[in-house]
Amino acid sequence: MIPELGNFSLMLALCLALVQSIFPIAGSFRGNARWMALAKPAAAGQFLFVAFSFACLVYSFIANDFSVTYVEQNSNSLLPVYYRIAGTWGGHEGSLLLWILMLTVWTFAVSIFSGQLPDETKARVIGVMGLISIGFLCFLLFTSNPFDRTLPAAPEGQDLNPLLQDFGMIVHPPLLYMGYVGFSVAFAFAIAALMGGQLDAAWARWSRPWTLVAWMFLTLGIFLGSFWAYYELGWGGWWFWDAVENASFMPWLVGTALVHSLAVTEKRGSFKNWTVLLAIIAFSLSLLGTFLVRSGVLTSVHAFATDPRRGLYILIFLAIVIGGSLTLYAWRAPKVGLGGKFSLVSRESLLLVNNVLLLAAAATVLLGTLYPLFLDALNLGKISVGPPYFETVFVPLMLPVLLLMAVGPFVRWKSASLKELVLRLRWVALASVLIAAMIWLMISASPMSVLGIAFAAWIVLGSASHLAERLRHAPAGTPLTRRLASQPRSYWGMLVAHVGIGVFVLGVTMVKGTETTNDVNMRVGDTTSIGGYTFRLNRLENIKGPNYTAIRGTFDVARGNDKPITMAPEKRMFTARQMPMTEAAIDRGFTRDLYISLGEQAENGAWVVRVQHKPFVSWIWAGCLIIAFGGFLAASDRRYRLHARKRAQAEAHGNPINVPA
Repeated sequence: MIPELGNFSLMLALCLALVQSIFPIAGSFRGNARWMALAKPAAAGQFLFVAFSFACLVYSFIANDFSVTYVEQNSNSLLPVYYRIAGTWGGHEGSLLLWILMLTVWTFAVSIFSGQLPDETKARVIGVMGLISIGFLCFLLFTSNPFDRTLPAAPEGQDLNPLLQDFGMIVHPPLLYMGYVGFSVAFAFAIAALMGGQLDAAWARWSRPWTLVAWMFLTLGIFLGSFWAYYELGWGGWWFWDAVENASFMPWLVGTALVHSLAVTEKRGSFKNWTVLLAIIAFSLSLLGTFLVRSGVLTSVHAFATDPRRGLYILIFLAIVIGGSLTLYAWRAPKVGLGGKFSLVSRESLLLVNNVLLLAAAATVLLGTLYPLFLDALNLGKISVGPPYFETVFVPLMLPVLLLMAVGPFVRWKSASLKELVLRLRWVALASVLIAAMIWLMISASPMSVLGIAFAAWIVLGSASHLAERLRHAPAGTPLTRRLASQPRSYWGMLVAHVGIGVFVLGVTMVKGTETTNDVNMRVGDTTSIGGYTFRLNRLENIKGPNYTAIRGTFDVARGNDKPITMAPEKRMFTARQMPMTEAAIDRGFTRDLYISLGEQAENGAWVVRVQHKPFVSWIWAGCLIIAFGGFLAASDRRYRLHARKRAQAEAHGNPINVPA
């Protein structure tokens, strides 16, 4: 009964999506207020029906209803209940339902928190999101229904993939999808603006906070995915340039360019066409990522779908969305003015260069991701494009971006003096070079490591220097706390995000330049040393988990005369799927991680053990968290809330249109 209710609820959601898209958009062109007013209740109803359907699927997992084919394929009665809930999005059908749920959450949020928008614009935005919802609901109902039954029911489930039986599975996909799907809001605003021909600063101001929130969630999702892979896969890597990772990284790169471009459009009225195009590309790459993961073209733990019909549907849907939006863009864009003029040395110019470089970087990642697939599709052979390619083409594009990151805030809008810029940044440049030189002398780092450290110092010191300049320009006698509090949140967001990039760059540079790894065969009582630490295998024991058995090794790890710490990696065998898994032991520190993973047992009885010393690896994820926090600060800027209140006050006085934008 519960699965049938969930399926029926999805059908009702599809009906409301049709209402949400057709009537509000048509009403916005006909001036029909009643039709436009349908957008908000239709969005709310669709959200409720999809949420109810999702709850039905969660209940089926918790209740071990193995008559539901999807539950039988992705769960097991021995699976802990929290992994059963996470199993809801552990496969293709459920993850697609999660995608649609996130889409309805975003749509409902736009309908609630966009009271400052003109009625026509709001109706078009919600209508465009309804069109997207129609496409995904049809995909789910007709090719990937999570409520399909197999009768009689199987006595036991096949179990959730052991790689996914981790806390990361509980939080990573929802956060990643919130970011992925969040770019649909920026896309909808862009299409709505093209429909109405109103590409102005007001449109950018309305769209920017939503884009920042989506970008923040995507940053958190990518961070958690990297962190999860680091401790779960058992070999200590934090980024693999896997096609699924690239599928989320490409929208992030374009989304970063979009956030900066929206700032220019909002403040100066420039980059209008460029900003709309970036919004279309960011969401198009999100859809492309869906195709890559859900069509079965990838050999990856994330690529759950194997039915070619699904891939064909997504390709057609992708062609309609991208082709339709680009056609509308080609029709409307030539009629849009160029906006404010600016000189070669100006903040606008630097942001334009930054955006071009980010878009080029996304293109190189796209090429490296799709090229092997094209060769395979044309029967020209199978190749693997890995880290050597990406590091060769991606890193050089990022170096000028890092250079401009510290320069940009110092440059004035419209026009700036190059000589003045050099004078203001000379001490920052000198300090960055000195710091890099000191570290090079202390640890004998490679030239690339020294360059990375210099860039990290350049970004952090440049941000600090700019903050100091702003504080000095406050009226004399103003207390420091008031000077700090007077800075807008958008400024703090920019500053914090840039510092986060600096911390991230330092972490990447140090771990890639100074990490050490040792693969050894060890028996109980054997020792090995790395990074000044001695690792001693004290014992091996058999243990039993809720749905697995394991061999656990207990190591004492000491440095000099310090008190030893205990680390216990495991080699697990999951009962249902008979799939072995490595559970690494990690001792985390502020400036280093110690990493032990247990491999296979050799014929002579010894165990293959990998021990790693990874300096500053935690700074990579600390930098990601700081970047995401910067996005949150920028999205919560007072001026976005202030304009919403102005709009509400104007409506209360019967004048909803003539509100300053």
